[in-house]
Amino acid sequence: MPLSAQTGGVFPIAPTPFLPTGEIDWASVDKLYGHYHAIGSDGLTVLGMMGEAPKLEPAESLALVKRSVALMQGLPVIVGVSAPGFAAMRSLAREAMEAGAAGVMIAPPNTLRTDDQIVGYYAQAVDAIGADVPFVIQDYPLMTTVLMTPGVIRRIVMAHPSCLMLKAEDWPGLEKISALRGFQSDGSMRPISIMVANGGLFLDFEMERGADGSNTGYAFPELLIDVVRLQKAGERDAAHDLFDMHLPLLRYEQQPGVGLAVRKHVLMRRGLIAHEAQRKPAAALSSAAKAEVGYLLARLAASYPLARALG
Repeated sequence: MPLSAQTGGVFPIAPTPFLPTGEIDWASVDKLYGHYHAIGSDGLTVLGMMGEAPKLEPAESLALVKRSVALMQGLPVIVGVSAPGFAAMRSLAREAMEAGAAGVMIAPPNTLRTDDQIVGYYAQAVDAIGADVPFVIQDYPLMTTVLMTPGVIRRIVMAHPSCLMLKAEDWPGLEKISALRGFQSDGSMRPISIMVANGGLFLDFEMERGADGSNTGYAFPELLIDVVRLQKAGERDAAHDLFDMHLPLLRYEQQPGVGLAVRKHVLMRRGLIAHEAQRKPAAALSSAAKAEVGYLLARLAASYPLARALG
């Protein structure tokens, strides 16, 4: 299924399960990605920052793309192809599309500082991967240190018909979403899909500002699906009530450096992956941190059934 300017819903960012020895845990890949499909995800994103993409070999990356496409059974799969050089980006982008991906996601390198540099970079990226490849702008200044104004995003969108989606994870970013939807309303920017991330921390209000859905990796993607569904149905209070229930764990997951470790630990406790291992270099959770996560899960279990079975 291809991407479009109307794409929405929930596209979980998939982590890459590893064995303690460092190899990809393919049994856990099948279980986790199959779970994303079973719970009603609208698509999937692989090889993102949460997927530890820079730690993978090219053959491993392509194998993950092929497995995810098969497991999502016709739903769109977005593939992160950000790379230091355009040769590697082009190779993975073209191979991913040939394997059945719906589009690719590109984050800017941390060397860009001016608006013209950012716009020029995406022009070169499109030239490298081909104008026929649908792509997603990843706007994540907390990680990339690249600041994209709404005007810069509009310039990229208007220059490249193959740009169909923005992954918006600026912080604070609510006004940016409103500004982009304003451009769309006044006709100065064509419509695009806006999917939001930031660990889900602002999903409740981002949906109200005009986001089309969620594209992040919270360890309970069912929560993301339900909040998006409730907001689209106009059930604002119910969406916020459910979101507020998860906010302490969402906040804990968002800690720089250990956020992925927290997510993998919870996914392991949920039985969706066999190990919480990451490829080195990686930050591990201390025993104190694991105890804190356990406390948060116990509190969540008091009102959220999916957390009750965790040991």
